[in-house]
Amino acid sequence: VQLQASGGGLVQAGGSLSLSCAASGRTVSTYNMAWFRQAPGKEREFVVAISRSDSPWHADSAKGRFTIARDNAKNTLYLHMFRLKPEDTAAYYCAAGVDGSGSIYESSVYTYWGQGTLVTVSS
Repeated sequence: VQLQASGGGLVQAGGSLSLSCAASGRTVSTYNMAWFRQAPGKEREFVVAISRSDSPWHADSAKGRFTIARDNAKNTLYLHMFRLKPEDTAAYYCAAGVDGSGSIYESSVYTYWGQGTLVTVSS
């Protein structure tokens, strides 16, 4: 599967933004899907995931503010972000993987990655 992330941009603190990840090839419903992010000078970190059974998994930083959704008809994954903070500034990457060894929180369990879309939150 190939993933194409989009929707990044500049937003003020407290604002909202939605990211999309369009998939081509196999349908997104056959994968565990996730969003990771990487801020300048920092390691890539887990944000939120949705399992093949549609169970959501959130990083503590995303709980109550970020929502993951999957539209199988459009073969697209979404990340809806609310009450954004300057510390949310990062390049956001979508990822897809199948069940295997490791936690859904770990980047190593995801085989396919989008190219990243930049989110900048101004204070």
